[in-house]
Amino acid sequence: MWMLMPVAFAGKLLSAFRKPLSSLWGSVVPWFFWLRSALWLARGKGTQPPLQRGRGELQESRGEEEGADQPTTPTSVNYHFTRQCNYKCGFCFHTAKTSFVLPLAEAKRGLRLLQEAGMEKINFSGGEPFIHDRGEYLGKLVRFCKEELGLPSVSIVSNGSLIRERWFQNYGEYLDILAISCDSFDEQVNVLIGRGQGKKNHVENLQKLRAWCREYRVAFKINSVINRFNVDEDMREQIKALNPVRWKVFQCLLIEGENSGDDALREAQQFVISDEEFEGFLDRHKEVSCLVPESNQKMKDSYLILDEYMRFLNCQNGRKDPSKSILDVGVEEAIKFSGFDEKMFLKRGGKYVWSKADLKLDW
Repeated sequence: MWMLMPVAFAGKLLSAFRKPLSSLWGSVVPWFFWLRSALWLARGKGTQPPLQRGRGELQESRGEEEGADQPTTPTSVNYHFTRQCNYKCGFCFHTAKTSFVLPLAEAKRGLRLLQEAGMEKINFSGGEPFIHDRGEYLGKLVRFCKEELGLPSVSIVSNGSLIRERWFQNYGEYLDILAISCDSFDEQVNVLIGRGQGKKNHVENLQKLRAWCREYRVAFKINSVINRFNVDEDMREQIKALNPVRWKVFQCLLIEGENSGDDALREAQQFVISDEEFEGFLDRHKEVSCLVPESNQKMKDSYLILDEYMRFLNCQNGRKDPSKSILDVGVEEAIKFSGFDEKMFLKRGGKYVWSKADLKLDW
C-alpha cells in the first residue's frame, strides 16, 4: 500500500503540470520548425533539405557523384607513333619536332595496357606512319593489335605516298580501315598545300591505293582538310567515283606550338577559313552520303591522342599539353589529363561500324 503512494502523487503532479506543458509545447513547436526552415534556406539558397527530396532525386544525385569517379574508357585511340613525314603540309598540327619512335616491345606493352583499359579501336598516324622502317614497324603493330589483342578495329591514316602493294600482301588481312589524306583533286592545289613530291602525282596514287584496298579487302576512307586553297573546290564527282566508306571533312585548325606561334614549325594562319566558309563547302557537298563533317569545335577535344612517348595530348587550351606516359603511370592515371570530351566524341559520330567484318562491303 505504501508503494502506491509515490505513484499516486506523481500522477497528481503530472496532471497539475499537463496543461501548462501542453501550452508551452504548442508555442515552441512552430518556432522550432520556422527556425529549421530558415537555416536550410540560408544554407542551401532555397534548396530543400535532403530528407524532403524524393527518392528519384536522391538516386540521381548519387548517380552523378558515382559517375564523377568513373575513369574514362579509351574506346578509340589515335596513336601518333612518329612525327616524321615526307610531306610539308602547311596546316599540319602534328609536326616533326623529334625523330623518336618507341622500341617495338614497349609500343606493344602500351597497346596491351590500352586494350586492358577498354580500347576497341586503334588508329595509327603520324607524321607519316609508313616512313619508319618502310612500314614494317607499323605492319607488326597492326598484326599485334588484331591477332594478339583481338581489337575489333585497326586503322591507319597516311598520305599514301610510301605504301607498296607488298605491305598489303603481308599485313592487309589485319587492317580494317586505311584512310588516305587527300585535300584536293587538282594537283597544283596539292603542291600549294605541301603535298607535292617531285614527279609523283598525289591524285593518281590515290586511285592505285583504292584498287589495292578493294583487292586486299581493306575498307577505304578519305580525309580532307578544308582550307583557303580548296574551300571553293567541288569534289562531288571524284568522291563518288572513289566510293570510300567515309569521307572525313575537317576544318583547318590552329594549334599553338605546332602550326601557330613563335615556336611552331608551320604557320597555318594563311590556310584558315571561317565557320561560314566551312559550312558553305559542306552545303555544296551535302548530297555525298559518306561525308562526315568535323568543325573545329567538334574536333578539338573529342579525340584521344597519344604522342610518340605514349602521352595523352590535351588540346583544351589551344595547344598540346602532354600527360605522363601510360608506360610509367598507367592508362587510368594518364587519361585524367587528356582533356577528352566523351559527349562530343559520341556527338560527332566517333563510334561507328568500324570493323570490316561488320561493314559487309561489296569488295
